[in-house]
Parts: sequence; structure tokens; C-alpha cells
Amino acid sequence: MESIEKAVAKSLLDIKAVMLRPENPFTWASGWKSPIYCDNRKVLSYPEARENICRWMADIIQKNYPGVEVIAGVATGAIAHGYLVAHMLGKPFCYVRPKPKDHGTGSQIEGLLPEGAKVVIVEDLISTGMSSLAAKNALVNAGADIMGMVAIFSYNFPQSRKAFEVDDVELTTLSNYDTLIEVASEIGYIKESDINVLKEWRYSPSTWGKNE
Repeated sequence: MESIEKAVAKSLLDIKAVMLRPENPFTWASGWKSPIYCDNRKVLSYPEARENICRWMADIIQKNYPGVEVIAGVATGAIAHGYLVAHMLGKPFCYVRPKPKDHGTGSQIEGLLPEGAKVVIVEDLISTGMSSLAAKNALVNAGADIMGMVAIFSYNFPQSRKAFEVDDVELTTLSNYDTLIEVASEIGYIKESDINVLKEWRYSPSTWGKNE
């Protein structure tokens, strides 16, 4: 798995789906200051990266969850990735909205989801994990049997690891923050002096940079 982790990290850096900017931090929607910005939707614009990443997710699902009946993507970032994985596996696909529609059918889950279906969730990115686990809860409330979740990338925050553990959801990611920093250093994408800054942020993202 290590070779896939590094290959995905390098691919995300190559296509600038992940940008590292310790000296000029980004501001997330949450207000957090961050030396990293990850937009895995960019993967969709690069055929080779798209094919490899979705194939690797499909292979993990096929190996770890051979009894899967439905693939579910989390809106909006993982809708396309989830569909592509479902297509590769020849499985039905549905996706989960952040909240029910306020018009029409009022649905939160779009697509086929038979009662009791064995579901694997596809995510593009795991940060705190709260939106991913909220999608899992919506699927469970709709009668799904959740087998696990597969994501492209995780920041690997301690709080997200704890949240998945408490919720008893098996999470597999193609790559993660630690591997990304390692690869970025190896290929000269970041300076050696930036590594400690990037590691410090990961352990206290909500307060990092606020006193600067």
C-alpha cells in the first residue's frame, strides 16, 4: 500500500490538486489558517490521474468488501469519483446531500438504495470527518448497511481518527498528510525548513497561525 500512497501523493502534487504554502497560508471556510489546500476535484481533469485513483479505490473495495451492493458518493466533491468507481465495479450508485432538499421530494439521498443494501462510501477528502460521518448516518437512517468508507486523501487529524473509531466506521485512504509531506520533501516541492511547520499545523489546525 505504501507505493500507492506515494504515487497518489505525487500525482496530487503534480496536478496541483494539493498546494503547500507554509509561508503564505490559505484560509479555510472554517476560518482555520492552513499551509495546505487540497482540491481533489482537479483529479477529474487529468485522465491518467483520474483513471489510476478511481481504479485503486475500486480495487480496494473489490478486495476488502466483496459483498458490496451499492457505492455511495458524498456530495459534492465525491459524486464524480464515486460514480466512476461504481461504474468500474458494475454496481449501482447513489449520492448523499449534506441535507435534504427543501423542494421536490425533499430527498437527501439521490439514486437507488434498496432497504438493507450493503454500501461502501466513497469520499474525496477527509478533514475533521464530520461531513463524511454525517453522510454515513443519513445512509444508515435510510436503511443501508455500511461496510466501510474509501477516500482519496486524509489530513489524518487525531480528532478525525478518533471520530471514525468512535463511530466504528472502517476508513481506508489512498494517501495521507504524512506521506504527502514525505513525498513533497523528496521531490523538492517544499524546503526542509518548512517540514516542522507543516507537521505542527496538523496537530493543532484550529489555532495554528492565529497569533502571527
